[in-house]
Parts: sequence; C-alpha cells; structure tokens
Amino acid sequence: MRLRELAHARSGDKGDVSNISVIAYDTAGYERVRAVLTPERVKRHLGGIVRGEVRRYELPGLLALNFVLNGALGGGVTRSLALDAHGKCLSGLLLELDLTPEEPSR
Repeated sequence: MRLRELAHARSGDKGDVSNISVIAYDTAGYERVRAVLTPERVKRHLGGIVRGEVRRYELPGLLALNFVLNGALGGGVTRSLALDAHGKCLSGLLLELDLTPEEPSR
C-alpha cells in the first residue's frame, strides 16, 4: 500500500529547507501512517536528496505529520542546478512510499 492511499500532502520550501505535511484521510489512516512514517524512513525514501536532518512533528488534531527536511533543496531554489528541486516535488515523491513495515536490520 502506498502512502497516497491513506493521505495527501502539502509542502513548501524556504532556502535549503523543505517542509512536507502528510495529512491522513481518516483516524485509522493517521494511526498507521504515524506508526510507519519515521524521520529515518522519510530520509531513506528520498535517497540522496535530503542531506541534513529530518524532523517530524505530530498534529493529531489535524490527523497530520509535518516533516522538516534540512539540506533538501541543493542549497536553495536560487542556488540549485536541479531543474525542479522545490519542495512541492518532494511531497509527490514521498506519497509514493510503500507503507509495508520494514524488516529489522541485522
């Protein structure tokens, strides 16, 4: 199951920081997303795009998680050589995440 089946996302950017809010469609979806979508998993899913820390903030009253991704925009929109490094693209990429629980690493 992909994240987009349980939630939608909104995002923005400021300098070299991207901000992605993942908003569940219902309470059951929020609980599942909250259990699986850790900052570490978000950073792994986005691969080498996010070079800095990923912080997660929970907003249960809104059924939302807000992720702040530092070092995610190639130095910032005006400094990046990427064609489309804005935060809006990252939210679409994040919604493709497979929510199957990960196996513990050995």
